[in-house]
Amino acid sequence: TPPLTADPGCPARALTVLANFCEVWLAKESHRGPVGVNYLEKVQLATAPALFGAILAGVDYVLVGAGIPAHIPGLATRLSRLEPVTTDVTVEGDTELLPVPFDPAAELGGAAVGGLRRPDVLAIVSLPALAAYLHRSERTRPDGFVVEGHTAGGHSAPPRGPLRLDEDGDPVYGPRDTPDFARMAALGLPFWIAGGACGPEQVARARAAGAAGVQVGSVFALCEESGLEPGLRRQLVERRLGTRLTVRNDPAASPTSFPFKVAGLPGTLADPAVAAARPRVCDLGYLRTPYRAADGALGYRCPAEPLVAYERKGGDRVGTEGRQCLCNGLTAAIGLGQRRPKGRVEPPVVTIGQDLDFLPRIAPGGEPYSAESVVRWLSEGLDEAAGAAPARTAGTKAL
Repeated sequence: TPPLTADPGCPARALTVLANFCEVWLAKESHRGPVGVNYLEKVQLATAPALFGAILAGVDYVLVGAGIPAHIPGLATRLSRLEPVTTDVTVEGDTELLPVPFDPAAELGGAAVGGLRRPDVLAIVSLPALAAYLHRSERTRPDGFVVEGHTAGGHSAPPRGPLRLDEDGDPVYGPRDTPDFARMAALGLPFWIAGGACGPEQVARARAAGAAGVQVGSVFALCEESGLEPGLRRQLVERRLGTRLTVRNDPAASPTSFPFKVAGLPGTLADPAVAAARPRVCDLGYLRTPYRAADGALGYRCPAEPLVAYERKGGDRVGTEGRQCLCNGLTAAIGLGQRRPKGRVEPPVVTIGQDLDFLPRIAPGGEPYSAESVVRWLSEGLDEAAGAAPARTAGTKAL
């Protein structure tokens, strides 16, 4: 698969459009509920083609975090109108942003498409300060927010102030990192609370705090319909119920430099021996970042790629310490690990939230459970008399 580049003729653009179209189209089959996609703002070269593919398939919501998604609302508007857009891409070594154009009509090759609907854009933030910044201008204002705490799975925002680590090497969060939900409610846009928000009581508390509801991920990652490799899923459940599961908020694992949750499972990249035995390979390249070479050419590098290549591209070896290849590791976690010479298979890296207290309640004996049962359980926290949530399909969105 060719990697994404800033080249207007990059063949990966069409593949990105197609892949996102297929994912959303398949997710919308056999039901009438809303479907959303979640993007990393930091993966800037993929944003426009990925978003366009999702819009073509009728995506209802676009959630964007891992950065400041100020341009996403306007991008969604213009792409839904088949208007050309430009993404301003950060290039290491440049003092100015690099404009990368994308023409949705050209990607369609002349095919007639009508009636595209703009999805709602939800900005993922950790604190009201960023939400207020995005809210102040119509150009940057999203349709709502997800306020994500640092215990949520995947990437999380670093703590405010100087970075301090605890005895396990994880970032230390303090009172300044606790969001003020009253300030969020005062903005007048719907918001959802994420990170340790799984349970009927949490739903009720979120609604009482002015939120439209909660966003939950880990409980669905461990359900029967999850795409997580079944063996890994069973290990997570068994180890959590046996109190033998550790989930680190590793400040070094992700090439993005954002803290990243890593579940301590044997045979995965969380095991130092497994990580050390894996040859450094960068052949998917989703998290590569552009840089300006000494000769003025535009190049791409990743701190998880082979050290010789990274240093040859001007990268600092210090920035590679502890970095893991999340592209290959997360692909392996859904059972699609690449096969290497001599029978070697890429080891997985497993991410999950740090608060799994829902498990003893929803599956006390480790028995399988369905996504439908999760929705029914969480719905017990809804106050039907409180009125509709401030967005369409309020009954579903309140969760």
